[in-house]
Amino acid sequence: MLTTPVLMGVVNVTPDSFSDGGRWLAPDAAIAHGRDLLADGADILDIGGESTRPGATRPLVEEELGRVVPVITALAQEGATVSVDTMRAEVAAAAVAAGATVVNDVSGGLADPRILGVVAEAGVRYVAMHWRAHADHMRDFAVYDGPGGVVAAVRDELAARLDAILASGVAAEQVVLDPGLGFAKRPIHNWRLLRDLGALSVLGRPLLVGASRKSFLGQLLADRRGTPRPVGEREHANTALTVLLAQQGVWGLRVHDVRAARDALRVLERLAEDATTTEEVPTT
Repeated sequence: MLTTPVLMGVVNVTPDSFSDGGRWLAPDAAIAHGRDLLADGADILDIGGESTRPGATRPLVEEELGRVVPVITALAQEGATVSVDTMRAEVAAAAVAAGATVVNDVSGGLADPRILGVVAEAGVRYVAMHWRAHADHMRDFAVYDGPGGVVAAVRDELAARLDAILASGVAAEQVVLDPGLGFAKRPIHNWRLLRDLGALSVLGRPLLVGASRKSFLGQLLADRRGTPRPVGEREHANTALTVLLAQQGVWGLRVHDVRAARDALRVLERLAEDATTTEEVPTT
C-alpha cells in the first residue's frame, strides 16, 4: 500500500544557496515563492536563511533572523505549514514564535545543542539530519571506511543523535531523521545511502530525504566532456528519485520543483488506487 510522502518545498532566503541563491532574498519575493509552492502542491514550506552548500560561510544570527522571520510570519498567518531550516536555537525560537511548526536542523543538534530545548518546550516536529561539520569544511569529513561503510556510519551516528534528542526531553513522535545526502558525503556515499535506506528503519523514526538538484545528480548527468549538468537542469533525475523513494515509504521529500514531484506522486497514487479496484467483467 502506497503512503504518499509529504512534500517540503524549499524557500531559500539567502544570497548564496547552491540552487537559487539570491533569487528569493527579498522578503516579498520569498513570500510570493512560498505561495507558488503551495499552489503547486507543497505540504510544508521550509524557510532557510543560511546556505549550507559546500564551502559556505555562516551569516550572523541577526542576519539569519532578519531573513526568515518576516517570511515565516507572513506565510504562517496565511495558513501555511511552515518549517524553519536552521541550526541555531535563537532562530528556531523566533521562528516558532512567528508560526513555524517544524524545526529542520541539518546538524541534528550538534551545532547548537540548545535547539533541543527549544523543540522540547514548543512540542514542534524536529527533523534531525546526519551531519559531521559545517559547510566550510565538511568535505574533510567525507570518510566512511569502517565496517558497513557509509550506511552503517550514518545509521549509528543518527542513532546516537536520536538518543541525545530524546534525553533532552523531545518526544519520539516529534522526531524525523534525514540521512543528509551531500553533507560530508561524496557521490558514491549518496548513492549507497539511497540504495540501502531500509537499513535506517531500525531507528524507528520516519525519514525525510533531500536529494533535489544536488551535485551528485549533476555528476551523474555530466556531458561527454565530464561537465556536470547545471543545477536547474537536474529535475528529471530528481523526479525519478521521487517515485523510487515514495515506493520505499519515506515520510517526506525536500524538493525545489514541487509541481514535478507532486505530478509524479499523483501517478503513483493513481496506480495504487487502481490496484485495489476490482474490475467488473461483463457476464454473458
